[in-house]
Amino acid sequence: MKWKGRRKSGNLEDRRGMSNKGKFAAGGGIIAVVVVLLQMFGGDTGQVLAPILEGVTQSSSQPTEERELTEQEIELGEFMDAVLVDTEDIWSQIFKDNNLGNYKEAGMVLFTDAVRTGCGNASSASGPFYCPTDQKLYMDLSFFDELRTRFGAKGGDFAMAYVTAHEIGHHVQTLLGTSQKVRQMQQQSSAAQANQLSVAQELQADFYAGVWAHHNKEYLEEGDIEEALSAANAVGDDAIQKRTQGSVQPDSFTHGTSEQRMHWFMKGYKTGDIRQGDTFSELLN
Repeated sequence: MKWKGRRKSGNLEDRRGMSNKGKFAAGGGIIAVVVVLLQMFGGDTGQVLAPILEGVTQSSSQPTEERELTEQEIELGEFMDAVLVDTEDIWSQIFKDNNLGNYKEAGMVLFTDAVRTGCGNASSASGPFYCPTDQKLYMDLSFFDELRTRFGAKGGDFAMAYVTAHEIGHHVQTLLGTSQKVRQMQQQSSAAQANQLSVAQELQADFYAGVWAHHNKEYLEEGDIEEALSAANAVGDDAIQKRTQGSVQPDSFTHGTSEQRMHWFMKGYKTGDIRQGDTFSELLN
């Protein structure tokens, strides 16, 4: 992806030079378990973290260690800032073109090991996630090494861009009221139905990532879309379940199969039309 020469976002907070000496004793452990159940990344994790962490008290003065970032880390942070800028510019225009009001820009926090969020404390085991309470993305960039080595994705810079765009998709859902409606419907649904709603929501976020990529074509390079599809394929529920437990349980899916995730990303990429992302009608009828 061509990314150098962008303006600075102003919405990125880099906390990677500061890491807690100790993992959050309660929050980190709880979240690690929750995120395994959520199948690593891709979710509006704040929906689950907030109620679980409600009432969990942590010291507000955790001791920290500070260090200087390496040149490679600095460049990676600049890349993430450029991707965030592209999401801001593109989604602002999409909202304007579709009479959706003004797009409210999301924040992004880069961290190492552990982080305090509007949805509670999180550890790096969370993977990238979006917190609707403070409308920020939280990313420990070491996740992308794990995506490649543990989950078999190709890696590459556009895999990171895809994950970021997916999480921004959850931000779009929050702004449009979709996330709130899903939560209300899940509260009145069976466990199986709640999972289906989750899958529809996640696939719509993949669709939105594809829409973003469509409108970002001027900055794409050969192989970028293949990197995104490889990442989507690696984190499908069926692929993860096969790898971790040797069998597939469709009723427990929360994010969609590899095929579904790739399909909806590509639909967004080919059409570029936000109006064609009704994953709920297609999956639930």
